[in-house]
Amino acid sequence: MAKVSKNARVAQRAANKGSGRDFVKVVSSIKNPETGKYSYKEVMIHKDKVKEFLAAQK
Repeated sequence: MAKVSKNARVAQRAANKGSGRDFVKVVSSIKNPETGKYSYKEVMIHKDKVKEFLAAQK
């Protein structure tokens, strides 16, 4: 399960073009198959590539 921060608003994309607000922090949990423990991966990616990133995680 991954969560996307709340600042990923699509409507403000034109006003913020080229700024750091086009990037969001995505935190995904990864389960270790040997121990069963979870670790978390934090990545800063562009808003347009969030769905691609989450699809690749599955």
